[in-house]
Amino acid sequence: MATIPPAHSSSSLPAYTPVAPDGVSGNMSSAPHALDTLDEPVIVTIKRDLSNVWKKLQQVLVPSGSREVLRDWDLWGPLMLCLSLAIILSLSAPKEQSAAIFTGIFVIIWCGSAVVTINAKLLGGQISFFQSVCVLGYCVFPLVVAAAVSFFVNFLLVRLICGAVGFAWSTFASVGFLADTGLANRRFLAVYPIGLFYFVIAWMVVLS
Repeated sequence: MATIPPAHSSSSLPAYTPVAPDGVSGNMSSAPHALDTLDEPVIVTIKRDLSNVWKKLQQVLVPSGSREVLRDWDLWGPLMLCLSLAIILSLSAPKEQSAAIFTGIFVIIWCGSAVVTINAKLLGGQISFFQSVCVLGYCVFPLVVAAAVSFFVNFLLVRLICGAVGFAWSTFASVGFLADTGLANRRFLAVYPIGLFYFVIAWMVVLS
């Protein structure tokens, strides 16, 4: 009688161990949490945005020419500064002119920023449209402070001094941020519209 050879047990086979490719994790939760803000509470998002706005305002107060403000641009800060300046100047104006002043500030700041940005782009500036608008908007901050001081201290000499200091500070800060955008050979053509832009706003602060 022929003997049947015993069947090989499955335990005698080498166990298969899957190997993940180098640098790839099979755990989906290993992705950076900093990039996932869909489930983030609204209050946390607001705090983070306000913190970023404050950091940019600090860079305007102490101009260092840092490129961080260009890489991480936003329009929330410029919008709040524009709104603050429009409210202050409209409250300072006569009642029949307050609406026109409020609207005019918005038009001057946003249209002026767009014109200055387009001019820089035409001159060959290596900066995006919204990055430039962000810088120009944040650099209005010294003029907002000047308008607030002039609102509470209503003397012509004080308004002149505040307007001049705010104009110089805003221009210096914006030129410092935009100095590294490839416009060294056409610096005057790029700086002149910036100075004119802030001069118009400073003049409105003085006239208020």
